[in-house]
Amino acid sequence: MDALADDGRYLSQFVTAISNGGLTAHPGGDRWRWESTMFGGAYDDAPAHHRPVYGALDPRHRPGGAAPRFGSCHLRLSPTVLDRCTFCYPDSVFDPTMFGVAASCALVDLLAAAAHDDPLDAYVEAQVHGPVRLDRDVAALVLDPSYRDTPVEAAARRSSCPLEWHRGFQLDVATLRRHHDYRGARYVDLGVRLAVDGTLTPRIIGDAARTGRYDPQDLKRVWHYLARFGAPDPG
Repeated sequence: MDALADDGRYLSQFVTAISNGGLTAHPGGDRWRWESTMFGGAYDDAPAHHRPVYGALDPRHRPGGAAPRFGSCHLRLSPTVLDRCTFCYPDSVFDPTMFGVAASCALVDLLAAAAHDDPLDAYVEAQVHGPVRLDRDVAALVLDPSYRDTPVEAAARRSSCPLEWHRGFQLDVATLRRHHDYRGARYVDLGVRLAVDGTLTPRIIGDAARTGRYDPQDLKRVWHYLARFGAPDPG
Protein backbone atom coordinates (compact mmCIF):
# COMPACT_ATOMS: atom_id res chain seq x y z
CA MET A 1 0.00 0.00 0.00
CA ASP A 2 2.87 2.35 0.77
CA ALA A 3 4.43 1.51 -2.60
CA LEU A 4 1.15 2.22 -4.41
CA ALA A 5 0.79 5.54 -2.64
CA ASP A 6 4.41 6.54 -3.25
CA ASP A 7 4.69 5.44 -6.88
CA GLY A 8 1.11 6.13 -7.96
CA ARG A 9 1.04 3.16 -10.32
CA TYR A 10 -0.14 -0.44 -10.15
CA LEU A 11 2.84 -2.52 -11.27
CA SER A 12 3.22 -6.09 -12.49
CA GLN A 13 4.94 -8.92 -10.69
CA PHE A 14 7.82 -8.53 -13.16
CA VAL A 15 8.56 -5.24 -11.37
CA THR A 16 7.50 -5.96 -7.79
CA ALA A 17 8.47 -9.68 -7.49
CA ILE A 18 5.49 -10.14 -5.14
CA SER A 19 2.13 -11.78 -5.74
CA ASN A 20 -0.68 -13.68 -4.04
CA GLY A 21 -0.54 -16.09 -6.96
CA GLY A 22 2.43 -17.97 -8.38
CA LEU A 23 5.88 -16.32 -8.35
CA THR A 24 7.01 -17.09 -11.91
CA ALA A 25 7.41 -13.62 -13.47
CA HIS A 26 10.99 -13.86 -14.71
CA PRO A 27 12.59 -14.70 -18.08
CA GLY A 28 11.77 -18.30 -18.90
CA GLY A 29 9.31 -18.61 -15.98
CA ASP A 30 5.71 -19.70 -16.37
CA ARG A 31 4.28 -16.16 -16.35
CA TRP A 32 6.83 -15.11 -18.99
CA ARG A 33 5.90 -18.14 -21.12
CA TRP A 34 2.15 -17.54 -20.80
CA GLU A 35 2.53 -13.92 -21.89
CA SER A 36 4.77 -14.92 -24.76
CA THR A 37 2.11 -17.35 -25.98
CA MET A 38 -0.88 -15.03 -25.47
CA PHE A 39 0.70 -11.95 -27.03
CA GLY A 40 2.79 -13.51 -29.80
CA GLY A 41 6.13 -12.69 -28.18
CA ALA A 42 5.36 -8.94 -28.13
CA TYR A 43 6.68 -8.56 -24.57
CA ASP A 44 9.52 -11.09 -24.67
CA ASP A 45 12.24 -8.45 -24.67
CA ALA A 46 10.25 -5.56 -23.22
CA PRO A 47 11.30 -3.76 -20.03
CA ALA A 48 9.45 -4.99 -16.96
CA HIS A 49 7.56 -1.70 -16.56
CA HIS A 50 6.07 -2.10 -20.05
CA ARG A 51 4.42 -5.46 -19.39
CA PRO A 52 0.65 -5.75 -18.78
CA VAL A 53 -0.85 -5.85 -15.32
CA TYR A 54 -3.60 -8.27 -14.32
CA GLY A 55 -7.13 -7.92 -13.07
CA ALA A 56 -10.55 -9.43 -13.69
CA LEU A 57 -13.95 -8.54 -15.08
CA ASP A 58 -16.66 -8.16 -12.46
CA PRO A 59 -20.04 -8.60 -14.21
CA ARG A 60 -21.71 -9.55 -10.91
CA HIS A 61 -20.41 -6.45 -9.10
CA ARG A 62 -19.36 -8.47 -6.07
CA PRO A 63 -18.41 -6.28 -3.08
CA GLY A 64 -15.19 -8.20 -2.45
CA GLY A 65 -14.05 -7.82 -6.06
CA ALA A 66 -14.04 -10.03 -9.13
CA ALA A 67 -11.18 -12.32 -8.07
CA PRO A 68 -10.89 -12.51 -4.26
CA ARG A 69 -8.50 -15.47 -4.59
CA PHE A 70 -5.80 -12.81 -4.93
CA GLY A 71 -6.62 -10.62 -1.94
CA SER A 72 -9.17 -8.85 0.21
CA CYS A 73 -8.69 -5.40 -1.33
CA HIS A 74 -8.86 -4.29 -4.94
CA LEU A 75 -8.67 -1.41 -7.37
CA ARG A 76 -11.85 -0.70 -9.32
CA LEU A 77 -10.69 0.62 -12.66
CA SER A 78 -12.25 3.36 -14.72
CA PRO A 79 -14.22 2.28 -17.82
CA THR A 80 -11.76 4.27 -19.92
CA VAL A 81 -9.21 1.49 -19.34
CA LEU A 82 -11.34 -1.07 -21.21
CA ASP A 83 -10.08 -0.07 -24.64
CA ARG A 84 -6.58 -1.26 -23.79
CA CYS A 85 -7.57 -4.50 -22.09
CA THR A 86 -7.46 -8.05 -23.34
CA PHE A 87 -9.36 -10.87 -21.63
CA CYS A 88 -9.13 -14.63 -21.36
CA TYR A 89 -11.10 -17.47 -19.81
CA PRO A 90 -10.13 -19.43 -17.88
CA ASP A 91 -7.11 -17.95 -16.07
CA SER A 92 -3.90 -17.78 -18.12
CA VAL A 93 -2.35 -20.41 -15.83
CA PHE A 94 -4.54 -22.93 -17.69
CA ASP A 95 -3.24 -22.04 -21.19
CA PRO A 96 -6.64 -20.73 -22.35
CA THR A 97 -7.76 -20.65 -25.98
CA MET A 98 -10.69 -18.26 -25.50
CA PHE A 99 -9.85 -14.55 -25.65
CA GLY A 100 -11.60 -11.23 -26.11
CA VAL A 101 -11.37 -7.45 -26.16
CA ALA A 102 -13.93 -4.90 -25.01
CA ALA A 103 -15.48 -4.60 -28.47
CA SER A 104 -15.80 -8.36 -28.96
CA CYS A 105 -15.97 -10.57 -25.90
CA ALA A 106 -18.16 -13.62 -25.22
CA LEU A 107 -16.21 -14.68 -22.15
CA VAL A 108 -18.78 -13.50 -19.60
CA ASP A 109 -21.30 -15.88 -21.16
CA LEU A 110 -18.77 -18.70 -20.97
CA LEU A 111 -18.19 -17.88 -17.32
CA ALA A 112 -21.91 -17.90 -16.56
CA ALA A 113 -22.41 -21.25 -18.30
CA ALA A 114 -19.46 -22.99 -16.65
CA ALA A 115 -19.71 -25.16 -13.56
CA HIS A 116 -17.08 -24.23 -10.97
CA ASP A 117 -16.27 -26.56 -8.10
CA ASP A 118 -14.60 -23.60 -6.41
CA PRO A 119 -16.10 -20.09 -6.67
CA LEU A 120 -12.57 -18.67 -6.37
CA ASP A 121 -11.98 -19.93 -9.93
CA ALA A 122 -15.02 -18.11 -11.32
CA TYR A 123 -13.62 -15.01 -13.00
CA VAL A 124 -12.58 -13.70 -16.41
CA GLU A 125 -8.95 -12.64 -16.35
CA ALA A 126 -8.08 -9.17 -17.67
CA GLN A 127 -4.72 -7.91 -18.86
CA VAL A 128 -4.30 -4.13 -18.95
CA HIS A 129 -1.76 -2.90 -21.49
CA GLY A 130 -0.03 0.34 -20.66
CA PRO A 131 0.40 2.07 -17.28
CA VAL A 132 -2.32 1.90 -14.62
CA ARG A 133 -2.12 5.20 -12.75
CA LEU A 134 -4.09 5.74 -9.57
CA ASP A 135 -4.83 9.40 -10.40
CA ARG A 136 -6.16 8.67 -13.89
CA ASP A 137 -7.21 5.04 -14.30
CA VAL A 138 -8.62 4.03 -10.89
CA ALA A 139 -12.20 4.83 -9.90
CA ALA A 140 -11.68 3.62 -6.32
CA LEU A 141 -9.36 1.72 -4.02
CA VAL A 142 -11.63 -0.67 -2.12
CA LEU A 143 -10.35 -1.92 1.25
CA ASP A 144 -11.50 -4.55 3.73
CA PRO A 145 -12.87 -2.95 6.93
CA SER A 146 -10.41 -4.91 9.07
CA TYR A 147 -7.85 -2.33 7.93
CA ARG A 148 -9.66 0.66 9.43
CA ASP A 149 -7.41 2.75 11.67
CA THR A 150 -4.28 0.91 10.56
CA PRO A 151 -1.19 1.92 8.57
CA VAL A 152 -2.89 0.34 5.52
CA GLU A 153 -5.69 2.89 5.72
CA ALA A 154 -3.19 5.69 6.34
CA ALA A 155 -1.25 4.74 3.22
CA ALA A 156 -4.46 4.39 1.21
CA ARG A 157 -5.45 7.92 2.15
CA ARG A 158 -2.16 9.18 0.74
CA SER A 159 -2.97 7.70 -2.66
CA SER A 160 -4.39 9.78 -5.49
CA CYS A 161 -7.70 7.92 -5.91
CA PRO A 162 -10.94 7.70 -3.90
CA LEU A 163 -11.07 5.25 -0.98
CA GLU A 164 -14.04 2.95 -0.41
CA TRP A 165 -14.80 0.02 1.92
CA HIS A 166 -16.63 -3.22 1.23
CA ARG A 167 -18.57 -5.23 3.82
CA GLY A 168 -15.61 -7.34 4.88
CA PHE A 169 -14.23 -10.89 4.80
CA GLN A 170 -14.71 -12.71 8.10
CA LEU A 171 -14.65 -16.41 9.01
CA ASP A 172 -15.41 -18.07 12.33
CA VAL A 173 -13.39 -21.13 13.36
CA ALA A 174 -16.48 -23.35 13.54
CA THR A 175 -17.10 -22.82 9.84
CA LEU A 176 -13.40 -23.20 9.11
CA ARG A 177 -13.30 -26.60 10.83
CA ARG A 178 -16.26 -27.85 8.78
CA HIS A 179 -14.25 -27.53 5.57
CA HIS A 180 -11.00 -29.33 6.41
CA ASP A 181 -11.10 -31.11 3.03
CA TYR A 182 -11.02 -27.84 1.02
CA ARG A 183 -7.28 -27.08 1.23
CA GLY A 184 -6.28 -29.52 3.96
CA ALA A 185 -6.39 -30.06 7.70
CA ARG A 186 -2.98 -28.45 8.29
CA TYR A 187 -4.27 -25.12 6.96
CA VAL A 188 -7.40 -25.38 9.06
CA ASP A 189 -5.21 -25.94 12.11
CA LEU A 190 -3.08 -22.92 11.21
CA GLY A 191 -6.17 -20.78 10.71
CA VAL A 192 -7.53 -21.81 14.10
CA ARG A 193 -4.22 -20.88 15.75
CA LEU A 194 -4.19 -17.50 14.05
CA ALA A 195 -7.80 -16.62 14.78
CA VAL A 196 -8.50 -13.87 17.32
CA ASP A 197 -11.57 -14.42 19.50
CA GLY A 198 -12.56 -17.29 17.22
CA THR A 199 -12.51 -15.22 14.03
CA LEU A 200 -10.21 -14.80 11.03
CA THR A 201 -9.96 -11.53 9.09
CA PRO A 202 -7.61 -10.35 6.32
CA ARG A 203 -5.76 -8.14 8.78
CA ILE A 204 -4.96 -11.15 11.00
CA ILE A 205 -3.46 -13.06 8.07
CA GLY A 206 -1.53 -9.99 6.94
CA ASP A 207 -0.12 -9.44 10.42
CA ALA A 208 0.94 -13.10 10.50
CA ALA A 209 2.71 -12.73 7.16
CA ARG A 210 4.73 -9.77 8.38
CA THR A 211 6.09 -11.72 11.35
CA GLY A 212 8.11 -13.95 9.03
CA ARG A 213 7.20 -16.95 11.20
CA TYR A 214 4.97 -18.66 8.64
CA ASP A 215 5.40 -20.06 5.15
CA PRO A 216 3.71 -17.54 2.81
CA GLN A 217 2.24 -20.40 0.79
CA ASP A 218 0.61 -21.79 3.95
CA LEU A 219 -0.89 -18.39 4.73
CA LYS A 220 -2.11 -18.12 1.15
CA ARG A 221 -4.12 -21.30 1.64
CA VAL A 222 -5.53 -20.00 4.90
CA TRP A 223 -6.56 -16.92 2.93
CA HIS A 224 -8.32 -19.19 0.41
CA TYR A 225 -10.45 -20.49 3.27
CA LEU A 226 -11.35 -16.96 4.32
CA ALA A 227 -12.03 -15.83 0.76
CA ARG A 228 -14.12 -18.90 -0.06
CA PHE A 229 -16.19 -19.29 3.11
CA GLY A 230 -16.07 -15.82 4.68
CA ALA A 231 -16.73 -13.54 1.72
CA PRO A 232 -18.94 -10.47 2.06
CA ASP A 233 -20.95 -11.77 -0.88
CA PRO A 234 -21.21 -15.60 -0.58
CA GLY A 235 -21.49 -17.53 -3.82
